[in-house]
Amino acid sequence: MGDRPLLNRRLDGFGTTIFAEMSALAVKTGAINLGQGFPDTDGPEVVREAAVRALRDGRGNQYPPGPGVPELRTAVAEHQQRFYRLAFDPDTEVLVTAGATEAIAATMLALLEPGDEVIAFEPYYDSYAATIAMAGAHRVPLTLRAPDFRPDLDTLRDAITDRTRLLLLNSPHNPTGMVLTRDELTAIAELAVERDLIVVTDEVYEHLVFDGEHIPLISLPGMRDRTVSISSSGKTFSFTGWKVGWITAAGPLIAAIRTAKQFLTYVSAGPFQYAIAEALRLPDSYFTDFRASLAAKREILSDGLIAAGFEVYRPQGTYFITTDVAKLGEQDALAFCRSLPERCGVVAVPNSVFYDDREAGRSQVRFAFCKRTDVVEEAIRRLSQLRK
Repeated sequence: MGDRPLLNRRLDGFGTTIFAEMSALAVKTGAINLGQGFPDTDGPEVVREAAVRALRDGRGNQYPPGPGVPELRTAVAEHQQRFYRLAFDPDTEVLVTAGATEAIAATMLALLEPGDEVIAFEPYYDSYAATIAMAGAHRVPLTLRAPDFRPDLDTLRDAITDRTRLLLLNSPHNPTGMVLTRDELTAIAELAVERDLIVVTDEVYEHLVFDGEHIPLISLPGMRDRTVSISSSGKTFSFTGWKVGWITAAGPLIAAIRTAKQFLTYVSAGPFQYAIAEALRLPDSYFTDFRASLAAKREILSDGLIAAGFEVYRPQGTYFITTDVAKLGEQDALAFCRSLPERCGVVAVPNSVFYDDREAGRSQVRFAFCKRTDVVEEAIRRLSQLRK
């Protein structure tokens, strides 16, 4: 094979994800996994039965249409109208993807040229950096800093250059739980219009806002034709394994992204698409009760972590809590998380891996509370040993 590295140099430094490492550690040690963000219970029974029904009826067992089955595209458009009063044509302005991760990858590959710059909130979900690199573009981090993790809009303005192609935003924000305000979104929209930027918004936690409200950037003046809005079913309906996501955007943007997407998975999750179409039409009570359940768990875990000695940054949204372990006498979040399963029987994720500037998040650790209440309470009991 010669001396040439096997891995494309654009992916140099991208090894096994921290989620795979920590989840494997949880399995190996039998620890409670509060690291990777997946629920430990299934979503609504009516949605599962819809998937079974689709399988038995032979719907989706063969290749579904490339853009997604019409029933799901229509349901996505209805969802955007129902919750945000946004009108999208399901035939030309909705694209179904293999989760939000593929949506992000297809968007980066479709819209970026080598040498383009992408500004993204730091810390960021790990696929952002990888997919920007795959496209040959360069990421420019806008660092969100404790305790409130609000974006510095003056710094954002200064970061934009002639090479800036797009902004990649995530609100509610993983891992910090920050939710952008209307004033912040308005300022970002005005800047995008002024500098003629595309904005890609990752909104997978849109139904998990506890403080404030979720406002899609695409709804603001001047943003309808320059925003790519991404969401998915996994976080809202607790079926993360189904990998059903979607993009809503203006027709020309969807057409461009579909060109890249068709050479990734082509299609996926056929029967599950029909089930998620039904899930999106669940009554308002489902979304309200789901949010209330997670809000209660946020309080349980936040209070327990404080009692265990962590500094806790209570999230406005998502189902993650960012903490700082410096008060426990720890400085290296990665080393802390690798040792935690043996020390306490709990797995968490170090936020430092989500930063280019590792020092900015060196002692930050993320915990997920999308677990059964009894599991969260047992994790708190175990973590209380850290104060002894």
